[in-house]
Amino acid sequence: MENFVVSARKYRPATFRSVVGQQHVTTTLQNAIQSQHLAQAFLFCGPRGVGKTTCARILAKTINCTNLTPETEACGVCASCVAFQENASFNVHELDAASNNSVEDIRSLVEQVRYPPQAGSKYKVYIIDEVHMLSNQAFNAFLKTLEEPPSYAIFILATTERHKIIPTILSRCQIFDFSRIRVDDMRQHLRYVATQEGVGAEDDALHLLAQKADGGLRDALSMFDQMVTFAGNNLTYKDVVQNLHVLDYDYYFRLVDGLLQENLSAALLLLDEVMQQGFDLHNFVVGTAEHLRGLLVCKDAVTVQLLEVSDGIKKQYVAQAQAAPLAFVLSALNLVSQCDREFKQAKNQRLHVELTLMKLAYLNGAVQFVRDVNGPEAAKKKN
Repeated sequence: MENFVVSARKYRPATFRSVVGQQHVTTTLQNAIQSQHLAQAFLFCGPRGVGKTTCARILAKTINCTNLTPETEACGVCASCVAFQENASFNVHELDAASNNSVEDIRSLVEQVRYPPQAGSKYKVYIIDEVHMLSNQAFNAFLKTLEEPPSYAIFILATTERHKIIPTILSRCQIFDFSRIRVDDMRQHLRYVATQEGVGAEDDALHLLAQKADGGLRDALSMFDQMVTFAGNNLTYKDVVQNLHVLDYDYYFRLVDGLLQENLSAALLLLDEVMQQGFDLHNFVVGTAEHLRGLLVCKDAVTVQLLEVSDGIKKQYVAQAQAAPLAFVLSALNLVSQCDREFKQAKNQRLHVELTLMKLAYLNGAVQFVRDVNGPEAAKKKN
């Protein structure tokens, strides 16, 4: 029986072309290789799970490839590429700064830099992950080597916390900022993985996984593996909602429908249902604010694109946005934002949320009342 390999490792990109959502980085690196304008020190920074270490490994593999493709990709078949793929390369060294952060560890690395690359390779590449974990003394021990390394040495530093790196290190590096991966890019990659694994998956299910991952592809793939273990080879939207314990969009659509009809009872019963399901009240408040924001951007066809949801959910948003008056959406968003700000200070948090729902339930009537009162006065002022 074959050992299971998690999707984040099994489908880890091996070429620049296969990196997801970081084209601004990969294009620059490929151009630098092609024009032979490689810096001797790179700093890759950005959130977790967006491809920093992956790009560092691809760069290390590509610059030592002896038979680059016309697209500036590693060939994968030369001796250098094969050694790298089998983790047997003597010219690529990885150091985890989280557990090797002392002066002695850096001095050991500096000693290694003195020796030129073996087996005819052009460069020796040093990848230092989580570099912000180095102590100040270790940083200082590294400075001189980073500033004046041998011509064959390339340093690639990766970090999630750029602000913790001392300025003298930053000034010696070419800095690349990795961005959070867009939801649509992640959904497309998850679709590719699902197809490769023979897993049937609804688009809404993959979209929800991509949203929940918050810009990190590794998190999305980990959740995908978890969902396949739970639901088998047919992944549905309901399976994802149930297993990840997230509040379904349906709750918020039902809530706003009830509020537009001034049905306070329906809103209070829905709140009780949410609590019975074990969801956090504050998450419900934040989710309601996000839902109202979604309705607001759907009021104009130009801004609908700002809504990062699947096409099916987007149609529901547009339909509800047409039914909800703009004055209601703006006032409701203001009330829910106020509820969010004051939530932690409230002694009775459930009552605090219920009071907000009471205000929202009669918001349409209050807006109409103000219009009726101010209407005649406004007309007189015009005359």
